[in-house]
Amino acid sequence: MIMLVVNMHACVTYSHVGDWYMMSEPEPTMAAKVPFIVWQSLLQSFFMGLLFFLAGYFAAGSLARRGPGGFARERLVRLGLPALLYMLVIHPFILLALNPWDHDFGPPAAFYARYLVSGSFLGSSGPLWFAVALLLFSLALAGATHLRPAAPAKSPAGPAPTAGILGGFALALGLGTFAVRIVQPIGTNVLNLQFCFFVQYIAWFAAGLHAARHGWLLPLAASSRARTAGWLALVGGPLALLALLATGMRNAPKEAFFGGWHGPAFGLAVWEQLTGLGLALGALALFSRRLNADTPVGRWLGDRAFAVYVLHAPVLVALAMLFRKLPYHLYGLMALLTLIGLAISYVFADLARRIPGLRAIL
Repeated sequence: MIMLVVNMHACVTYSHVGDWYMMSEPEPTMAAKVPFIVWQSLLQSFFMGLLFFLAGYFAAGSLARRGPGGFARERLVRLGLPALLYMLVIHPFILLALNPWDHDFGPPAAFYARYLVSGSFLGSSGPLWFAVALLLFSLALAGATHLRPAAPAKSPAGPAPTAGILGGFALALGLGTFAVRIVQPIGTNVLNLQFCFFVQYIAWFAAGLHAARHGWLLPLAASSRARTAGWLALVGGPLALLALLATGMRNAPKEAFFGGWHGPAFGLAVWEQLTGLGLALGALALFSRRLNADTPVGRWLGDRAFAVYVLHAPVLVALAMLFRKLPYHLYGLMALLTLIGLAISYVFADLARRIPGLRAIL
């Protein structure tokens, strides 16, 4: 999932589909954007939601071991400090040292003082919005558990949700997402939190908690319905999205997909949740069946994945600026930025984790 996050930001750099620190010129034509739109929409439909699901799954055990107070303190350190590191150090570094807009910020010290005093840093979490949101979810969970302790977990390996329950869950999320986007369409945010996607994030975090407490994650990952859902989403998802785009663009402007009382917005919200759930189930099935092994390489990559998440933004921005000197090839540059960006981000992650103090939060 972290590797897909890096790829998403590399895609945005060249596709101009979405928002990122730097958009490489020239902007592609709409025809050239279509593969990006399909790929990025597939990623957006599931990859962050799956991270919230896994976070909820592991939060249940941590909460049971530490209790509400200990769990809240541990989350403040493990999520709050990396978010502050990004907001107070990495984000202003990108603006001042890797500034792709050539803005005149004035003397760096004066800019940084304004950045802090104005409170601008609060909305400057960049990709660490995930850590901020997960911290808020975790603190809410700790508070709710303190007020009303959770019932003892049932025995492991409980019955996994049926196909009907999973489909109904996705449809309900689609309706909820559409409702939120009436007032918070795609492209809007509050302190860098895009509430247009939060119906899925909250629901999948809660589903992860439920899966841990009732023991149905492994049976679900091993089930035939997870594999079937994955294949349906992987094959049918892009086709359905292309049909939705072709139909909607003939009858409405592109903004009608982003939110409001519009048919395309409703269709996109429902497509997103059905496809996202299918892709997430397929990913769980794939890793459960084919990649469920503890290897030295996998362990090394996994141990540094969160550090890559924290540190990859300045790496991608610096590389994209460097790549402006290369011959222009839209998809080739995106692939190059993804691969080299991942490699260098992992090197920096490994080095950062050797620094006393940083290892505890990365």
